[in-house]
Amino acid sequence: MDGILYIDKQAGWTSFDVVAKVRGLLRAQTDVKRPKVGHCGTLDPNATGLLLIVTGSYCKRAQEFSGMDKSYEATIRLGITSTTGDDEGEKTEKNVPHQPDIEAINTALSKYSGTIQQTPPAYSAVKVGGKRAYALARAGKTVKIEPRTVTIHQNDLVNYEYPWLKINCRVSSGTYIRSLAADIGVHLETGAYLHGLRRTSIGPWSVTDAEDITAIEGDVLSYIRQL
Repeated sequence: MDGILYIDKQAGWTSFDVVAKVRGLLRAQTDVKRPKVGHCGTLDPNATGLLLIVTGSYCKRAQEFSGMDKSYEATIRLGITSTTGDDEGEKTEKNVPHQPDIEAINTALSKYSGTIQQTPPAYSAVKVGGKRAYALARAGKTVKIEPRTVTIHQNDLVNYEYPWLKINCRVSSGTYIRSLAADIGVHLETGAYLHGLRRTSIGPWSVTDAEDITAIEGDVLSYIRQL
């Protein structure tokens, strides 16, 4: 029971939903009453893609795996901002007199590449004064989060047709793609929010090797892999 599950998380599931599901399957299919289960890097409920689930003794390595670089496919909506930085927030349409051309888009992507300072979203799990930022934000309190150093190794344009911008990026652990989308919107003077996100890799592992959560229900142990 010690190992890793590669799950292709679907939209609507939280990362903790997947952990709870795996824990329940292990409890039902083994004689372990309290199986140890964790995940290696949260995905927002509306995001899809690779979620690493660690079980048994591999839970001790969760931090090691979550600290690896990650790759994403992101869809960004220009011309509108969101209080949460994604589809769940309250939207505000911006006045955009001139739509950015492809040169402006490439300049923005280049600006937010390499080692940069990035401020996590107010609606995030970052702790501020010992409390989660999202809890403070939902309570209507002002949240001040200090910028942090992150590295965006790859920030490539896939497609652009205003107001939709699609990119592929590979980033260091701790990078928020919601913040990247908002920063691009500020640079372009259009505003922007993250409309869709799919995680395609964590370290050496790809989502192409992952299983849908429903696929493992019959025999979860057969999908646990050791390194």
